[in-house]
Amino acid sequence: MKSLAELQAIREQMKDKVVLREGTGDIRVVVGMATCGIAAGARPVLNAFVEEVNRLGLNNKVTVSQTGCIGICQFEPVVEVFEAGKEKVTYVKMTPEKAKDVVEIHLHGGKVINEYTITNHEA
Repeated sequence: MKSLAELQAIREQMKDKVVLREGTGDIRVVVGMATCGIAAGARPVLNAFVEEVNRLGLNNKVTVSQTGCIGICQFEPVVEVFEAGKEKVTYVKMTPEKAKDVVEIHLHGGKVINEYTITNHEA
């Protein structure tokens, strides 16, 4: 068994990762992590969201989570953003770089990046 000090050190190391599963924030980011999403690169996108939310100190405002198939596999990786009192925003064909933009411009700045949304992509 680990000592109390070792467990405390592990707890501190993992503190920034908690945003992935928990949170009471007003904004919820959901990354599609079914087989199709993972194959298209959703894992690095999910990691980028978690890292940027932590970097900008948005942990109390934003919760990042994962889900299974969102149902639009041709647009993977897919990310949905839910905000209280606002319409859901669906970002498609995401990359880690786009994820960083979404965190900074949309989640932090409040402006949807329309060029990344599903409404600007053809089926």
